[in-house]
Amino acid sequence: MVSRFRRSLSFPNHSLPKTTSHVRSISLPCRSHSHPLIYQLKDHLNHLKSWAPAGSKDSKPETRTSDWLCDGLTRLKTVHDYLHDILHLPQTQDSLRRQPVWIESLLEDFLRFVDVYGIFQTLVFTLKQEHSAAQVAVRRKDESKIEMYAKVVRKTEKEMSNLVSTLVRCTAGSSSNNFTCNVDAELVEVILDVKEVTVLVSTALFSGVSLSFVWKKPSWIGLTLGRKRRVLEKGIQEFKQVGTECFLWGLRKKGDEELRRVLKRMNELEDCVVKIEMGSERVFRSLINTRVSLLNVLTK
Repeated sequence: MVSRFRRSLSFPNHSLPKTTSHVRSISLPCRSHSHPLIYQLKDHLNHLKSWAPAGSKDSKPETRTSDWLCDGLTRLKTVHDYLHDILHLPQTQDSLRRQPVWIESLLEDFLRFVDVYGIFQTLVFTLKQEHSAAQVAVRRKDESKIEMYAKVVRKTEKEMSNLVSTLVRCTAGSSSNNFTCNVDAELVEVILDVKEVTVLVSTALFSGVSLSFVWKKPSWIGLTLGRKRRVLEKGIQEFKQVGTECFLWGLRKKGDEELRRVLKRMNELEDCVVKIEMGSERVFRSLINTRVSLLNVLTK
């Protein structure tokens, strides 16, 4: 059933350089100057930090779309690709080897990143399967299957919320946030900035998806006031529309036109889920590569 999802979707580029155009030279400048890759990484870090305000609490809810989220994931992958290149520079490796304890702490942080993204991949895979089954249930007006779908979504929402708290708890106060006097200060700064934006984008991903669904029956929607409504506004638009506008309950009372509208929304959501899954999978692989590069610093 999963094979029906399309895999040919592409991400918005927003004029970011393609990662394949990275400067791969390992020629080193003198000690008093930064390597060009560090300058380029800083530039991409600034781009990513400018991306974040679109999803802040003060921004308009309509700016938090799947395209915005996928753009952030694409930018995050680019950042990790640059860090991966920097970690292969002899100058970088010589500097980092002076602080094995600090590197081991970073390895722990990146292991947690890899773990939470692995869990997210599993959750999204399950969500896709259930969403596909739910579309069949809508066509057949099978309300019992929709109730089962709603339970899965509620469980997924809870587990994704746990990913956010795990991510923040595991990285807050990490010893890798301490300045390391025997490592180049600029190198420390960019590595910690990469870690910071990884938490930033990952939190937007996990919380954005988990806060998007409102699985309440139409008669209860008006009770979603105050704090709950403010929380809902932080979700991703396409996800919220299925939960709040399509109303998957009362299928037997819906006419053909209304059912077509519900299925159209669900199909659009399907496309969004696939795009987000692809973007998060690319970040997942980049995180693995970054951690392997850090591990090589200690083992070589």
